[in-house]
Amino acid sequence: MKKIMNEKLAITTSNPVRARFYEYPRFTYPWHFHSEYEIIYVEKGEGDCLVGDSIIPYLEGDLILFGSELPHSMQSPPDSGEEADDGEKTELKVKGVNIQFEKDFMHYSISQYSQFIPIWNLLEDACRGIKFTVSRSGKVIKLLKQIPSAKGAEQIILLLSLLQIMATNDNRKYLTTSHYIPSPSIMRNERMEKVIAYLNKHYIESVGLDEIASYTAMNPTAFCRYFKENTGKTFKEYVLDMRIGYACKLLNSSVMNISQISATCGFESPVHFNRIFKRVTGMTPTIYREQME
Repeated sequence: MKKIMNEKLAITTSNPVRARFYEYPRFTYPWHFHSEYEIIYVEKGEGDCLVGDSIIPYLEGDLILFGSELPHSMQSPPDSGEEADDGEKTELKVKGVNIQFEKDFMHYSISQYSQFIPIWNLLEDACRGIKFTVSRSGKVIKLLKQIPSAKGAEQIILLLSLLQIMATNDNRKYLTTSHYIPSPSIMRNERMEKVIAYLNKHYIESVGLDEIASYTAMNPTAFCRYFKENTGKTFKEYVLDMRIGYACKLLNSSVMNISQISATCGFESPVHFNRIFKRVTGMTPTIYREQME
């Protein structure tokens, strides 16, 4: 199992934001977590990002938000930044902006004032990590690049403006599986909370649609519509994501073989497991395990 480091940042209630430009031959920071939120803009570079129970590719122009306590690590390709044949160092491979801010950043205002509801929801959902698609010449990048050199209240205002734009950007992708940490916005709904709690206990079993629908006192058709409206996924997709999330944990922390993990997670066969795992994560279970070692 990959060791994880608890990073301690020089961020306090009196100094709540740390923003800087970065420029390296490659990313070298290990698998880690910290209590602060973190925004990374990749102006130059590409590779893989380990986040929670997933591995996702990052490319130039990506904007990524990591939530508080969310394990992550930006990984450069093996040959990034190595010496050329003539002994000269190759050009810098990773460049961009990094912003970190305290867990309770403006907590009272953001949690109490209705004007901040979109930002509140954004920070709640950041527990799964979020990647945004933004225009490299658009307003958000221009704003982002002003924050490292800004001082005092101006820096706070710019950061709030950035978070507001991110909060209203629909071009986003959650980075961990739904099983890693269910979306808090889902958990605020009392009926959905009961459904998710039930699935958390039974998702590796054969849970029929009629069964779960009757559990919520709804007919199957109404339940399917209600479930997708609240989660953005069909019931089948959600359960499969939970099973894949559990499989990721077993691949990372157990000595079970692929067939054993397939059976433990409720898949009908190793072939079915391999097909679904690759569709969800973009790689086979074997390659996922190798990359997490």
